[in-house]
Amino acid sequence: MGPMSRLVGRQLTRHPIRSVLTVGSLTVAIFLLCLLRSLVTTLEAGVDAADSRRLWVMSSVSLFADLPLNYQRKIEQVEGVANTCKWQWFGGYYQDRSNWFAQFACDEKRLLEMWPELEIIEGNADDFLRNKTACVIGEGLARQFGWKVGDRVPLIGALFPRSDYSVWEFDIAAIYRPKKATLDEQTMFFHWDYFAETQRASEGRDPNVGVYALEMHDPAAASSIMATIDSMFENGPMRVRTTTEAEFTRQFVEMVGNVPRLVAWIGTGVLLAILLAVINTMLMAGREQIREIGILKALGFTDGTSARVLLGQSLFLCGIGGGLGIGVAKLTEGFIARSIARMFPGYHVVGSTVALAAVVTIILGVLAGLVPAWNASRLRPVEALRRS
Repeated sequence: MGPMSRLVGRQLTRHPIRSVLTVGSLTVAIFLLCLLRSLVTTLEAGVDAADSRRLWVMSSVSLFADLPLNYQRKIEQVEGVANTCKWQWFGGYYQDRSNWFAQFACDEKRLLEMWPELEIIEGNADDFLRNKTACVIGEGLARQFGWKVGDRVPLIGALFPRSDYSVWEFDIAAIYRPKKATLDEQTMFFHWDYFAETQRASEGRDPNVGVYALEMHDPAAASSIMATIDSMFENGPMRVRTTTEAEFTRQFVEMVGNVPRLVAWIGTGVLLAILLAVINTMLMAGREQIREIGILKALGFTDGTSARVLLGQSLFLCGIGGGLGIGVAKLTEGFIARSIARMFPGYHVVGSTVALAAVVTIILGVLAGLVPAWNASRLRPVEALRRS
C-alpha cells in the first residue's frame, strides 16, 4: 500500500460511523438500482422470448371481454393456421383469497402441442389428457403449497362458482418446468371440457372464451393472417384484435402501468438523493482536512496530489458501497425471483445491469469528490494553516 492509499484510508477511518453510514446508504442505493433495472430487463426478456409462430386473438374492446365459442372453428379455417387453443382465465383461489395464482381452462392436448417449452418433469402427459378433472401445475406452485402428483386440489371459483357453491376439484396429473426462464412456473392448466360442462350445469349455456392462441405454419405469414382474422369478425358479434405473442405479452406488462418509466423516475430520485448525501459527506471531510492539506503542500506535495487525496476518498467510499450493493443484488437474486415469480417470471440480474451499477458507482464517486478536490487544489498552504 502506497503513501497515498494509507493517507486516504487514515482519513476515512477518522470518522468511522460517518463512513459506515455513507457506505450503507450507497449499498442500499446501488442495490435498488440493480433491483429496479432487473425488473425492466425481466419484462423485456419476456417480450423478446415470445414465440414467433404463435398469434393471439382477443377482443378489440378489452382483454377482459370474452369471445364466442364458435370463433375457434372459423379461425381454424384461415389459410396458414396450423392449430388453435382456447384459453379462459379461471380466477379461483386455494382455501383463502391470499392463496391466489394463475389458472387457465384450455384445450389440454393442443396446449401440450403448441407449448413444447412446458417440460413435464413429474407425472406424465397421458394421465393429464385421460382424466377430465386432471391438471398440470408448475414446479413453483408445487413447491409453494407442497403439492405432488396424485394430490386432489380444491379451488373456490371466485369468477365461476358452481351452481351448488361447492369447490372445484382438480387432480394433479403432472408437474411442468418451463424451458424458458421467462415463463411462469406458478400456473395451473386444466381441461376445457371440465370447465365447460360445469358451466353448462350451472348456467345452462356454453361458456365464452377469454382468448384464442393459434399456431402458424409459416411465421412470415403473420401479417396476412392477423388481417384476415380481424376482418372476418369486423361486423361482430364481437370484434377482435389479433396480435403477435410479443405484442400480447407487452400488453400484459402495460396492464401494471408504464413500468420502465416508473422505474426510471424512482431510480433517478434515489441516485440524486444519495449523490447529495455523498457530496455533503465529502464537503465536510474537505473542511476538516484543511490543516492536513496545508501541511502536505508546505512539505512539497503538489496541488494535484492534494486533490487526489480527497477524490480518492470519494471513490473509495463509493466503490465499497457500490460493490456491496451489487453483491447484495446478486446474493438475493434467487429469493427475489421466487417472491415475484407470478408477476415477473425469470427475474435475473444480468451482466449489463451489473456493468451499469459499476459505472454509476464510479460517476457518483467522481461527482461527489470533484468539488472538495477542486477546493483542495486551489488552497494555499499559508491560508490553510491560518484558517485552521
